[in-house]
Amino acid sequence: MNAAADPDHMPPPLVSAKHRGGHQRTWLKATGFLAAAGSELLALVVPADCVCCGAEDLALCVACERQVRFLTKHPFRAEEQAPALMNVDAGIILPVVAAGVYREELAKALLTFKSHGQHQLTSVLAKGLGRGIAAAADGIDEVCLVPVPSSTSAFVKRGFSPVHLLLAAWRRANAAADVPVLDVLRKSRRRAAMEQLPGGQKGLGRGARARRVRGSMTVPGHRRLRVAGRRCIIVDDVLTTGATLAEAARALHSSGAVVSGAVVLAATRPPDSAGGEAASAGPRGKPPVQEKNKRIKDE
Repeated sequence: MNAAADPDHMPPPLVSAKHRGGHQRTWLKATGFLAAAGSELLALVVPADCVCCGAEDLALCVACERQVRFLTKHPFRAEEQAPALMNVDAGIILPVVAAGVYREELAKALLTFKSHGQHQLTSVLAKGLGRGIAAAADGIDEVCLVPVPSSTSAFVKRGFSPVHLLLAAWRRANAAADVPVLDVLRKSRRRAAMEQLPGGQKGLGRGARARRVRGSMTVPGHRRLRVAGRRCIIVDDVLTTGATLAEAARALHSSGAVVSGAVVLAATRPPDSAGGEAASAGPRGKPPVQEKNKRIKDE
């Protein structure tokens, strides 16, 4: 396919500017103002470069921040890109909403955030995740969010869990949202043993990933009552093969929870999109949102 037809190489369509509403609560306005002022002051004391384009003074420059917002503006159904979430008859095992595609500025910002967790990146990415959460929870009553835990080695290396940090930032910015976060999933002892093996999840195929994560999560007995009988949406940062989300769903199901779906900040592109298909297309060239002819609308 001609490179000119690749949507990754095409500029975004021009749209008229829209007013971005601010917080309604005075203390939230003050918090946002202080956070922005703190970021600017820190930039003067400790100069930073944009993680996407290298521009000076901010961890994410104005132009790249705008592009991250654009890339997470239209959440979409992404389970068709994840083979572990589809059965042999192409049926859906677990519906997943992705805020955006893991590419360009979104991929760079998320990768840097997972390594360093800067405040500015946390705020921007949390808003994108929030759009995905709103789309995934639309029409589901009394739903709760269950974050996927980081591995012990990753937590020790980073000093934080990316998913939990994003959810905490999202909750601070949406104090009125009545969606509880239940941190009940834990890595099992088997997972701790697997972490001692060389290498990680990167570069592993569908079968290898599935074998590595099988039986790796559990809900401890004293936490099962918190999710038993409740509708849950699993939250993770990146969707690849779907093996991690499938394992999280298995652990929650075994604890009596009703798993209604999952949401991720970004989904990797399907393998055959490398040949030039649209980034939003599924494995057979169809938009992944085509379940019963429904599309997730922009909020």
